[in-house]
Amino acid sequence: MIRPPGRLLFAALILLVGINLRPSLAAIGPLLDQIQHDTGMDDTQASLLTSVPVLLMGLCLLGTGRVQAMLGQRGGVAAGLAALVLAGAMRWLWPVIPVLLASAVIGGMGIAVVQAMLPTIIRHRAGSQTAILMGFYSTAIMGGAAVASFTAPRIALAQGWALATGVWALPAVVGAAVWWRSTGTMRTAAPAEPGGAVYNHPRSWLLLAFFGLGTGAYTLVLAWLPPYYTGLGLSAQDAGTLLSALTLAEVAAGIGVAMAVGRCTDRRPIILLAIGALVAGLLCLSLAPLPLAGCAVLLCGLGIGALFPLGLIVAMDHGRDAAEAGRIAGFVQGGGYVLAAILPLIAAILRQHLSDLTLAWWLMAALCLILALMAFRLRPGARLS
Repeated sequence: MIRPPGRLLFAALILLVGINLRPSLAAIGPLLDQIQHDTGMDDTQASLLTSVPVLLMGLCLLGTGRVQAMLGQRGGVAAGLAALVLAGAMRWLWPVIPVLLASAVIGGMGIAVVQAMLPTIIRHRAGSQTAILMGFYSTAIMGGAAVASFTAPRIALAQGWALATGVWALPAVVGAAVWWRSTGTMRTAAPAEPGGAVYNHPRSWLLLAFFGLGTGAYTLVLAWLPPYYTGLGLSAQDAGTLLSALTLAEVAAGIGVAMAVGRCTDRRPIILLAIGALVAGLLCLSLAPLPLAGCAVLLCGLGIGALFPLGLIVAMDHGRDAAEAGRIAGFVQGGGYVLAAILPLIAAILRQHLSDLTLAWWLMAALCLILALMAFRLRPGARLS
């Protein structure tokens, strides 16, 4: 009989699943110029390779209860990983525009389903250790992105971009097989009981906008930072290294937030510090992208990496109890990812008409000023009503 995974095995499973949730996105950016050259994709079509998966993440998170009812938690994670296998195989074997766009839809649905199921499973299994394991899970996600953005252009140099964007099906096969084999008798949580509709509160929409704009900065740099630098003369390998370094800075910032946030009941000083770092990085990208490339990726990574967990923490601070906090977090993430999917598309339109992405960085810097104004309203002790 298959036994449910023990604590260490469960942590290893979370790591194995988490590292599969970003390579299909992170591998695209450093190779986007090559993909466009070989397939004839325009900038708008190319942006969909990032925007569509992020949009699907949001829609799926908004419908988590229905997805769980259809697939179950264990089956949902396995099905999501299987979708990533299929998406990777499609890119590898049929690297043409319709198939690439279809793979974005399928891969995005896979990521979305896993992200909808896994936090609930973690909360159910980890108990008082949930925060630690969620940090482990987030680090695994960012680690997978860093590995993909660094290695994909090097694989493409030797074997072509089709293999470099599709090879991530292989770790997804391993993840799906190990997950299914190891969780045969694992008990999962019951679906959350419905509560009051959080979307009826104006405060919920403020929290959604705050999380969505902060996450939009991540989707923007994920999609367009490498093409921006290849357009300035860097190789795909060097551009991928910059994205990988930015991702590692995000991981460091996330760990720093986890260590510091418990000591600060007022989150606003940390939030404003993160926004300041992001603005400084965007100014480096806009004004001196080559001389200040290192500063740009470090500052943007620290800002983005801090804003993501802070957006969720502040949202959950507004819950009167754990159940309400969970409903708020689900609504904020779901709608926030939908909002975040728009920014790479806007950048694509700017690039297509202006042949330059500098205006996209200025736009994001302006949005950061709006984020700062929002942050002042996130005072301690605030609730939805």
